[in-house]
Amino acid sequence: MARILITSAIPYINGIKHLGNLVGSQLPADLFARYMRMRGHEVLFLCATDEHGTPAELAAAKAGKPVEQYCAEMHEVQAGLARGFGLSFDHFGRSSSPQNHKLTQHFAGKLDEAGLIREVTERQFYSPTDGRFLPDRYIEGTCPNCGYDRARGDQCENCTKQLDPTDLIDPRSAVSGATDLELRDSKHLYLRQSAMKDDLDAWITSKTDWPVLTTSIAKKWLHDGDGLQDRGITRDLSWGVPVMKGDAPWPGMEGKVFYVWFDAPIEYIACSLEWAEAQGLGDDAWERWWRTDKGADDVRYVQFMGKDNVPFHTLGFPVTILGSGEPWKLVDHLKSFNYLNYDGGQFSTSQGRGVFMDQALAILPSDYWRWWLLSHAPESSDSEFTWENFQVSVNKDLADVLGNFVSRITKFCRSKFGEALPEGGAPGEREAALAAELQTRLQAYEGFMEAMEVRKAAAELRAIWVAGNEYAQSAAPWTTFKTDPEMAAMQVRTGLNLIRLYAVLSAPFIPDTGARMLEAMGCEDAGWPTDVAEALNALPVGHGFTVPDVLFAKISDEDREGWQAQFAGQRKD
Repeated sequence: MARILITSAIPYINGIKHLGNLVGSQLPADLFARYMRMRGHEVLFLCATDEHGTPAELAAAKAGKPVEQYCAEMHEVQAGLARGFGLSFDHFGRSSSPQNHKLTQHFAGKLDEAGLIREVTERQFYSPTDGRFLPDRYIEGTCPNCGYDRARGDQCENCTKQLDPTDLIDPRSAVSGATDLELRDSKHLYLRQSAMKDDLDAWITSKTDWPVLTTSIAKKWLHDGDGLQDRGITRDLSWGVPVMKGDAPWPGMEGKVFYVWFDAPIEYIACSLEWAEAQGLGDDAWERWWRTDKGADDVRYVQFMGKDNVPFHTLGFPVTILGSGEPWKLVDHLKSFNYLNYDGGQFSTSQGRGVFMDQALAILPSDYWRWWLLSHAPESSDSEFTWENFQVSVNKDLADVLGNFVSRITKFCRSKFGEALPEGGAPGEREAALAAELQTRLQAYEGFMEAMEVRKAAAELRAIWVAGNEYAQSAAPWTTFKTDPEMAAMQVRTGLNLIRLYAVLSAPFIPDTGARMLEAMGCEDAGWPTDVAEALNALPVGHGFTVPDVLFAKISDEDREGWQAQFAGQRKD
């Protein structure tokens, strides 16, 4: 049994997340966590809401609420939606927690002791209209790299280029829209990332199993242009982790807070402190996952995120960890994803474009969405959500292949033999061939899951479902019954055991449906199969079952057209 630490990129607090956010981090992380638990490994799966910085302040101001209240309310909303999508976090924390405040201040102190922090007086936009400095996301303008006219002062969401507010063309206040901005002096702390360039390069180069997307982005930031730059880690904001040195304000940094991209990754660690405290456990409970001097050297740490988050997790956060000089666990595997686009354009939280998590759950149960998103995960390139593709995938994969198989076998058995596995003949060559094919496919499925190749794993699972349908079609127990009821009974018994097998293998992808299939089979054993031939005889003669309700309803053309019209514009709330 291995110990596996899993974190997914923590979502901003500024509103409900769209399906592109979901498939870019949390959902594939949940798939991996569920699979690894089912294989008997010890898993700690952590996530949190990212509550500091300008996104929180701007969203709170727009909602007309104090930022603390807004963040507390939105945390509960996001936690509820995570439960709605079956995300199996061991803890869903908050970056505004006391644990993260203390730990962020601790890391800053250690980096300062190591000579990796310097003070810089920088020219920063000040808005006379707003009566304040305007850091990063309080500034919008045109990206100098790609020309996108809604780029933010910290990063362009169109081309992912990391920016400073002064880089923007035609900058304006994101609060008031004012353009009469002035550049004034403001003193800040900078993290000397450039001093760690060689260490980072060697570390990234050693990760030979990382996705090409991850390493290519990291290397580009290290070597392109002027290479890795020092980065400001403080901001002129009121909401965030106060800049402290020990128990006192950092001299010259009074009234400032740490930059959200400095404290947010530290929340991965702080979240485990929150988890331990919530469980009534001591420090040793979380330290064994994060401190290599406390046993974390045998932990496998896997991160999941969208490609826009890669620079911060391969450069900024590792500088914090390595630069502290303390024995913290570094990530072993960083699984990154491209973008999921929406119907000819981009999903966008800030612009309210696309389908959002609450809207999706209001339309259909979570497993419909989980299956489509994971089976179309944007791994090797950007992918696109269209309502036509969604309809086809649900109807063919879930309704026709899996749902129809379960319905036909259970209803036929009930009509001819009753609601118990019937006694009949022994399995023959057809059943042996089925077991052999499924054994081969099971091994391939396991390989893809362990390698975090999400789309390939989904394709293999679908092929496993298809094999059962092909068996049912060729065996045709409804025809066999007319001449050989005992053989038909054996074929039906095989089919019912297939349903139990499908329930287990499908659970990482569609957990609610997997649980429903197990319940219908009257089975509590969700143990992962090792021998398919044995699994096809796991439920004995006489074992009772029930016919489940329709697992997946087909999406009609009328439904699809209605949803297309409903989500053709931008979200208004």
